[in-house]
Amino acid sequence: MAISLDGIDAGFRSQLEALLANLKARGVEMRPVQALRSPREQAVLWRQSRSAEEIAAGIARLKAGKADFLASVLESVGPQHGPHVTNSLPGLSWHQWGEAVDCFWAVNGKAEWSTTLMLDGINGYRVYAATARDMKLEAGGFWTGFQDWPHVQIRPAPSPLAAGLTLAEIDTEMRKRFG
Repeated sequence: MAISLDGIDAGFRSQLEALLANLKARGVEMRPVQALRSPREQAVLWRQSRSAEEIAAGIARLKAGKADFLASVLESVGPQHGPHVTNSLPGLSWHQWGEAVDCFWAVNGKAEWSTTLMLDGINGYRVYAATARDMKLEAGGFWTGFQDWPHVQIRPAPSPLAAGLTLAEIDTEMRKRFG
């Protein structure tokens, strides 16, 4: 079953569909696994690899920036456990803006998560990221810090903060969309 691309920016969705069709024609099947993500879903993912002190600092950062809605979301999801999958606090990922998607590499009908496995001389994530970049999309696999091979987004800015929005402005928009 495919995930819904409802809520994704229309221009980005068009580029994503062209990207996926391009890859499929070349024998690389990538399937969306995450598209629009609520601030609550982002909070769960962010918290799952953080200590109590890191979580308290994240909440304090949001409150200091007058992002009380996002701070309350981060506080309310409670303890989470799991691997590190994001550096973005709630509201600071383009997923909450409908401008990012994560895909997995489908091999023989199964999800393949390896970014090093080579099949017929290629790795699906590497081809996906390179093709996305060629199509002027931002590919998380090429980030210099935390590499996120399944991730592509329409904006080159790593976050709404880097795009010039304040935490208070982000909070207002997230409350409007998800509150």
